[in-house]
Amino acid sequence: MSDDNQNKPLIAVVGSLNMDLVVKTDIIPEEGETVSGEELHYLAGGKGANQAVAAARLGGQTTMVGAVGSDGFGERLLHSLTESGVDASQVRILDDTVTGTASIWLSKGDNRIIVIPGANGRVVPAMLEEADTVKSLTAAAAVLLQLEIPLPAVTRAAQLAAEGSALVVLNPAPAVPGLPQELLRCVDVVTPNRSELAVLTGRDDLRPEDVDAAVAELAASLGAAVVTTLGPEGAVYAAAPGGRVQAGRAGACRAPGYAVSAVDTTGAGDCFNGALAVALARGETLDAAVSFAMGAAALSVTKLGAQSGMPSAREVQAFLAEQKAKTQ
Repeated sequence: MSDDNQNKPLIAVVGSLNMDLVVKTDIIPEEGETVSGEELHYLAGGKGANQAVAAARLGGQTTMVGAVGSDGFGERLLHSLTESGVDASQVRILDDTVTGTASIWLSKGDNRIIVIPGANGRVVPAMLEEADTVKSLTAAAAVLLQLEIPLPAVTRAAQLAAEGSALVVLNPAPAVPGLPQELLRCVDVVTPNRSELAVLTGRDDLRPEDVDAAVAELAASLGAAVVTTLGPEGAVYAAAPGGRVQAGRAGACRAPGYAVSAVDTTGAGDCFNGALAVALARGETLDAAVSFAMGAAALSVTKLGAQSGMPSAREVQAFLAEQKAKTQ
């Protein structure tokens, strides 16, 4: 291990790896309609892999745990991880299934996505109980989880992480109603977007003016910090009384968003989560961690591709300094 790595917090990410098939088009087709697209790109993705790449580029010594198929897409995904400084030795290569894929329609800076799980759907708790993986989860400063692999595997990963000293960060995406208590009791930070917050709080129609109260209530009920991302509007966050992660103030707080020229919003949430996990693993307060994550997410949307658009820690620090100077 290099001296540089010794100074980096250990981050373990358990989740999905997908090959993103990105189609750029001016017009999203309606039912039965055929339109002409502008470009087609094959880009490394998957929420788990995206967050692992973000964490590695932003200063974490990062290990990825997941699965790919024994095909060309799987090879490219593993290469993308290692090229970004992620330890991919615990990504299983499965011979009897294909690598996960995501079909992404990109139009005017927004996106629509269809995910085919492939090998991601074959991640089971037994994979996580192998000695090397248990060591990674229990020794990590932070373990980052999402919901694009089967829920039993996510739950077991959280339990193993909680047996060590890791902060467990759950990005509840895609939204799954009725998450098990076995999972939630292990979690230190939950990071829903607005629609996922509505699912977690059981509110069919969560109005913008009710987000702050919903965040504070969820944090109190879970006993965990809650950070809700609102895209360009920023983020709302709250710590739980007595929780491991604390903010400078009680109740819900707001962090501003940043005005940038968006090219591709696909990986913004994943970048936010990777950045948040690294900052918290370094021992930063929730306020500072959210600010860092907001800057990272803003930069990520200025480039095409979820992983290729992930910024470095130096870029984020320079961006935040520039934004601060503008307000003085």
